[in-house]
Amino acid sequence: MIKMFSTIAVTGLMALAMSGVSQAQERTFRKMTSGQPAALQGAMTQSQARKACRTEMRGTRESKASLNKKMITCVNLKMQGN
Repeated sequence: MIKMFSTIAVTGLMALAMSGVSQAQERTFRKMTSGQPAALQGAMTQSQARKACRTEMRGTRESKASLNKKMITCVNLKMQGN
């Protein structure tokens, strides 16, 4: 009788514990999927991208307008992780 009661009690506690774990996992999953998307691999901030592009274009002999266009394109690509 006592053995049967303890088995039922343990089974009930396990069921409660498992439902608590699944609820915790569900909450964690909701937190992970909500909010900002993950950052792209290799993406830079704007200042990092600008600095990297400036070092790449150092010494080029082109007009200021064409350098500005290339700089904008370079910064955009580096910020996207390309």
